[in-house]
Amino acid sequence: MSQLKRTPLFDVYKEYGAKTIDFGGWDLPVQFSSIKEEHEAVRTKAGLFDVSHMGEIEVKGPDSLSYLQKMMTNDVSRLKNAGALYTAMCYENGGTVDDLLVYKLKDEHYLLVVNAANIDKDYDWLKQHEEGNVEVINLSEQYAQLALQGPLAETVLQKLTSDDLSSIGFFKFQENVDVNGKQALVSRTGYTGEDGFEIYCKTEDAAAIWKDILEAGKEDGVLPCGLGCRDTLRFEANLALYGQELSADISPLEAGIGFAVKLNKEADFIGKAALESQKENGIPRKLVGIEMIERGIPRHGYPVYKGDEKIGEVTTGTQSPTLKKNIGLALLKTEHAVVNEEVEVEIRGKRVKAQVAATPFYKREKN
Repeated sequence: MSQLKRTPLFDVYKEYGAKTIDFGGWDLPVQFSSIKEEHEAVRTKAGLFDVSHMGEIEVKGPDSLSYLQKMMTNDVSRLKNAGALYTAMCYENGGTVDDLLVYKLKDEHYLLVVNAANIDKDYDWLKQHEEGNVEVINLSEQYAQLALQGPLAETVLQKLTSDDLSSIGFFKFQENVDVNGKQALVSRTGYTGEDGFEIYCKTEDAAAIWKDILEAGKEDGVLPCGLGCRDTLRFEANLALYGQELSADISPLEAGIGFAVKLNKEADFIGKAALESQKENGIPRKLVGIEMIERGIPRHGYPVYKGDEKIGEVTTGTQSPTLKKNIGLALLKTEHAVVNEEVEVEIRGKRVKAQVAATPFYKREKN
């Protein structure tokens, strides 16, 4: 058995009572106190996550824009300096290589933030299609990443910097922010459905920033948070998880992230023809919400039926800590992806009634 990878914060976890698990080959905290308590903290106050397992890949050079336009489904030409863009990369058949963020540091210089389990695969894919005057460099081991998420995130982080965080708009970022003496790229992005920041720093600075944020947020009720509540938070907000809502077999259109697919952009991108065909002919499957009518929790991989016909399967499901309901996301045949349509989920060999529900299950109130 190969050794689990660890982030620069691994030695700090035990100080905060972390329970760690194997997550895609990484030894990461699933919780510090309890998933429900941490979930509640992010929804009402703020929570701090170690997401240093995520990957960072630099793309630079005179041809970097045209290269990224070929690789990404979204329109990278719309990005201004200090802006971030959510996008996907696809295979020729329209299946998803990964979903990711593209940060534009300056003209001809970009940073891609990719899913941890896909770092090597994404890097190989990008290198395989490298063309023109462009450099693609995997910098993942040089970066640590923290995420401070929740309605009090700005208030707490502002205590540690003289930079005006309110000037960083949604999906914007600022480089060289001084966080209590440590330099970081601070981005107003996240994966929880709440306001907040993702903080990119040197690996050697991560532990100090982690401790400083938790100390600064102590009186505001900020908690260290694990992967357990990260999953329940992103799921309630209907944010896709690669390997569940997205995969080599699930296209961005089927997964409901069509907003990140610009079929009308001039540049041809890998998978464009297949996605155009899906759009013209109608997608065969569609990601929807489901809410249980009868008792039972829908889990990843559970089959969904309409009568005797299997019409799809659950991609993610749990008891929602915010809504106190048993809900899920499911990839269903499009003709059955209709809100309020009654379906059945097979739970441990028994068919249990559910209905198709509108998503997102949770949407924060904007100030």
